[in-house]
Amino acid sequence: MKEIIVAIDFSKGSLYALELAIDIANKTDANIMMVWVDSETDTDTEFFGSGSEARNDAKMHIEKIQTEYQPKLVNGTLSYKLRKGRVYSEIANQAKYNDAELIIAGTHGASGFEKMWMGSNAFRIVTYAPCPVITIRYGFNFNKKLEKIILPIDSSADTRQKVPFTCKMAKYFGAEIHILGLYTTTLKAIRRKVDTYVEQVEKYLNENNVKHVTSFLEADNTTTTTIEYSQQINADLVVIMTEQEKTAANFWLGPYAQQMVNNSPIPVLSIQPIEINNSAR
Repeated sequence: MKEIIVAIDFSKGSLYALELAIDIANKTDANIMMVWVDSETDTDTEFFGSGSEARNDAKMHIEKIQTEYQPKLVNGTLSYKLRKGRVYSEIANQAKYNDAELIIAGTHGASGFEKMWMGSNAFRIVTYAPCPVITIRYGFNFNKKLEKIILPIDSSADTRQKVPFTCKMAKYFGAEIHILGLYTTTLKAIRRKVDTYVEQVEKYLNENNVKHVTSFLEADNTTTTTIEYSQQINADLVVIMTEQEKTAANFWLGPYAQQMVNNSPIPVLSIQPIEINNSAR
């Protein structure tokens, strides 16, 4: 892995994101760039002033973080970039410019600096990002190693596209992948499709010598089912596609990916689907 982008707004959530980035970078010899964005729509001046004052304050704080966290990186370098504009697009643009392979962002804060921009922009970062994004909620336990990765599989053709990157993550950490086949209907043809996809995932993981176990669950709402399962097995990461199978429950509650980013108590790795010709599916 070449470089990891961390969205920084000086909240505890964004510092948690930096901690996770360092953990991953130390496994992959990656560099880390912290990115702070002077948002055009941000009106919170309790801690930052306006214009150049805000930028100077941000520069002072981010350099303090750089000094504190650089020693934790084994081989990589910790740099930073100050940008101006819409948070999600600027984070995405920096990732494109750096050819980053991963973005990590916190999902919300509570007070002080935490009133800044991360909470409302985390899902937009996922949507606009040119690479996989890990979102992490404030309060996640970093004292535990990344040992169990949840890989939900539904009937959508895109669901399998997240397997190669998940496999790489599992190898980096020596983690076990928990394949979770999700049945969202009683239609036999759809259920057989899930079975087939799960078998293909198992074959891929076997070929790559990655430890894995498989479970199947009925799911009226894939988000709720996935989160409940992750809590039952004390999982450390859930991997999803940004577009997923749509059910009636998901239609009313919002897109699957948005539900997961907003509600999952454990980190969520979101991967954008790649367009595939229908005839090849």
